[in-house]
Formats: sequence, C-alpha cells, structure tokens
Amino acid sequence: MRTLFIGDVHGCSSELDALLKACDWQPGDRVVLVGDLVAKGPDSAGVVRRAREHGFQAVKGNHDAHVLRWHGGHASKGKKLKPEHRQVLDTLSAADWAWMERLPSYLRFPDLNALAVHAGLVPGVPLEEQKEEFLFNLRSIAADGTPSKRLEAGEPWGSLWQGPELVIFGHDAMRGLQKHPFAVGLDSGCVYGGKLTAYVLPEGRFYSVPAARAYMAL
Repeated sequence: MRTLFIGDVHGCSSELDALLKACDWQPGDRVVLVGDLVAKGPDSAGVVRRAREHGFQAVKGNHDAHVLRWHGGHASKGKKLKPEHRQVLDTLSAADWAWMERLPSYLRFPDLNALAVHAGLVPGVPLEEQKEEFLFNLRSIAADGTPSKRLEAGEPWGSLWQGPELVIFGHDAMRGLQKHPFAVGLDSGCVYGGKLTAYVLPEGRFYSVPAARAYMAL
C-alpha cells in the first residue's frame, strides 16, 4: 500500500485534486493530510468534504484548531474573527465539523516507522509529553534548547530531530520544503502562490503541483 502525505492544503481544493492525479492516487492508497486543511484558500468546505468522502486521514493544524474553537464558542474574548476564518465558519456543514472535531494532534504509522504532525515535535521530549501548542505551532529550536513558534528564533526543529521515527509535517511555508535525515516538511506555500506537495512512501518520492494563483500574501 502506498501512503501519500500531503502538505498544508488551506482550502485549495483544485490543487488537491491536481496533486492526487499527479501522484496517480488510487482508492487503495492511504492519504494523510498534515494539517491546515482549511482557511485562507477558496474552498475549505470542498477540501474537508473530499477528505471525508474518500476516507483520508488527517492531523489537526493550527488553523483547523482555531476555527474549531470559534465554532464551539471557545474563542478567546476580545479576539476578532478574521475573514479567512469567517469563510470557514460560514461554509462547513455539520458533518464537516463533526469530522474535523475528531482529528488527532498526531498520527503514528508503525508500518512505515513514521509519524505525522502539523508543525513539529520538540527534540528530547517523549511524544506523550509534547505540548499541543508546539504540535500546532513549532518552527524553531533556540541554541539553549528553547522551542519557539518564530522562524528567526533558532534552527529548524526538524534538523535537530534524531528519530528513530521519520516525522512528516507542514506549517512552515517560509522555509518551504524541508528534507532532514529524520524529518520531512511539506508546506511549500500553495495558498501563497507556491506549490502543493506530497511525499509518498514507501517509494520515498516527492510530487508537487503549482498553485493556480496566490490566494493570500505570505
């Protein structure tokens, strides 16, 4: 069985369709979306519907978690809802929300010795002790080992990850495609006019399709 790990789709449903075709996706293949299925792009509902109907797996991203908080009435007081998140709230169906609410923070694939997470894992911290804040938002590790959401705060966390599992993640469009010994970053900025990228195992091959246009500025 092939497993197609796909980077941040962000509502870009036409690009998702194009990437599945480029990968020669078949119904027997396993598809795993590494979070941020929704927001910023034109068709969040279409992306979620495709995932639901085709039985795709996915992990929750920071934007997915954000709209779920608003939908559930748990948003922080005083915070304004951005237009890209309002569009998600206005277009997802009850079935879409129910599916989104069941998304885990990470998925393990023992058959591949791999793990999918949206943003990252803090090196040296057991998986069960990883904080959700960093599972959704991690980008860098400072010289003193402090994890950070900020790009400029240190080294890419994936460059410091020593395995043994291969971690496949998204979230970091600024750094783009990342290839580390034990970590692969797939956010190649589709919603910003870049590409939508998949990493397919066991063949270990990357596939990308260009964005139809830039839907937002990076």
